Amino acid sequence: MIQMTKSNPNNIFVDTNVLIGAWSEKLIDKKCLEYLFSLTGKRLFISALSVAQLVSVFQKKKDNEEIKKIVYALLSKFTVLEFSDKDIINSLKIKYADMEDNIQYTISRKYNCRYFITNNKKDYVWFGHIDTLLPNQIRLIRR
Repeated sequence: MIQMTKSNPNNIFVDTNVLIGAWSEKLIDKKCLEYLFSLTGKRLFISALSVAQLVSVFQKKKDNEEIKKIVYALLSKFTVLEFSDKDIINSLKIKYADMEDNIQYTISRKYNCRYFITNNKKDYVWFGHIDTLLPNQIRLIRR
C-alpha cells in the first residue's frame, strides 16, 4: 500500500479536470491556476496520466499545434510525476472512488503532496493525509 509519510505543505497536486477547465476557458479554473502560479516557494505537480488525459480530451476540440502549446505551457509550470506498475497496483488496493482518482491520489501521495486541487472534491472525501480543495478554495493555501 502507499507509504504514508508526512505531507509537504509546499507540494500541490492539480487534478486533470482543473487543467482541462482552465484551457477550456472555465474562469474559476483559469483563476485557480493563475493564483497557484503566483505562489512562491510552492511546488506544483501534475501526473503523466493528466497530460495524456488532457491530450485525449482536446484532440476532439483543438488542433495539434494548439494542444502542443498547452502541453509546453504545462511543462513550464508543473513538475510532471511519473508512475509505475507498482503505483497502479497500489491504487488497485484502494476501495474508494473510481480507478482514475485512485491512481491520481496514489501518485500525489507518493510525492508527499499536501494539497490536491480538483473540481470533484466529493471523489476524494475518503482519502486522508491530503487536503482536497476546490479551485475556489485555493486561497486557503498560504503564500
